[in-house]
This record gives sequence, C-alpha cells and structure tokens, in this order.
Amino acid sequence: MEQENQLNTSKSIFFIPVLYVVAIWVIYWVEIKFNFNFNKFGILPRNFQGLRGVFFTHFIHSDTKHLFNNSIPLFVLLLSLFYFYRDIGLKILIYGGVLSGALTWIIARESYHIGASGIVYLLFSFVFFSGIIRKHYRLIALSLIIIFLYGSMIWYVLPIKEGMSWEGHLSGFIMGFLFSIIYRKKGLYKKNINLVKLNLILTLMKMEILFLRELNSEVEEEL
Repeated sequence: MEQENQLNTSKSIFFIPVLYVVAIWVIYWVEIKFNFNFNKFGILPRNFQGLRGVFFTHFIHSDTKHLFNNSIPLFVLLLSLFYFYRDIGLKILIYGGVLSGALTWIIARESYHIGASGIVYLLFSFVFFSGIIRKHYRLIALSLIIIFLYGSMIWYVLPIKEGMSWEGHLSGFIMGFLFSIIYRKKGLYKKNINLVKLNLILTLMKMEILFLRELNSEVEEEL
C-alpha cells in the first residue's frame, strides 16, 4: 500500500509539468500547421478585449526559440513546485498565473504580451522566497540552486531588452513573492524528502546548466 501511494505521488508531481509543456507545444504546432496567429489572444493592456489574454497569454509563443527557452525552466520549476509544495501547487499556478496576467494588463505598454515567461518568473520567485521564509535547510538549498540556475533572470524584470515583455516578468516575480508570504504557513513541504526524487530534480537542474552552457558557447561561436 505504501509503495502504491509513493507511485501515485511520483506520477502526480510529473502530471501537470508534463501536461503544461506538452500543451504549449501542441498549441504552437496548431498555430504553425494551420497558419493561425494567436498573438491577438495575448494581453493587450487597458483594453477590454485584451483582458482575455490574462487567461490565454501563458500558452502562446511568438516562435520556436521563445517556446524552447520557456519550456525547460517551466518544466523544472513546476516539478519543484509540485514536489515540495504539492498541496498548494495548483493554487500557486492558477491564481498566480491569472493575477500576474492581470497586473501585466494594468502596468504594461500598449502591445500584445505573450508567453509562459510570466509563469516562469512566478515559480522562480515563489520557490526561491518560500525556501528563505520557511527557514528549512533543504528548501534553502533549493532556493540557492534556483538562484544559481536562474539568478541572471532577475535583470529581465527591467526594460533592458527591446521586444521583451519585462512587465510580464515583473508581474510574475511580484506575485511569486506575495504568494510566498501568503502561503508561508500553508502547503506543508515534505519533511521526509525522498532522496531518489530529490536527486532526480537536481539531475534535471544540472542537465539544464550543461545545456545552457552549451547553448551559450554556440551563440558565442556564431558571433
């Protein structure tokens, strides 16, 4: 019975991360295959029709590179969320996604804002600050790994790159921080952490580091 429960738990932490990443790739495939343009379903700030983007923006991407860059951190951070904060993970994802989209609609420039990067920043911020606030050594270790992997992302909450929705990044980051405070005493983390599962998450993170290094070296060679 205990092994069956562990198996069900293992499946559950992978279900939403895999489902989300597959969904955004399928949506992009449909857009390309049938020559659609889903950008109009993104967030168009302070426009009533553009408000629908609050719900759709996190599933729409401009090109393959945009989609690929979001897919890896999205999967790893979702996996971390549903492993360490399984009881509140869905609330963080849904409420955080909607509220970060709403904040983007309020503060952003008058242009269509699309992409799952708002969710990436939401998760990055929540996982990082939750580990610090809860003062649990394993969660703090996770926070340090997160900042090592994605620390450079913090600069992209500022308008330093043209054509990038820094407002969406900032909105996700703010919401992640607020949710880490709101849920600081809820959604009990796993005190008896399964080392096999933890090692799996860490391995995925290490693979991402190697991938990013390889990608950066290729870019430098092209330049």
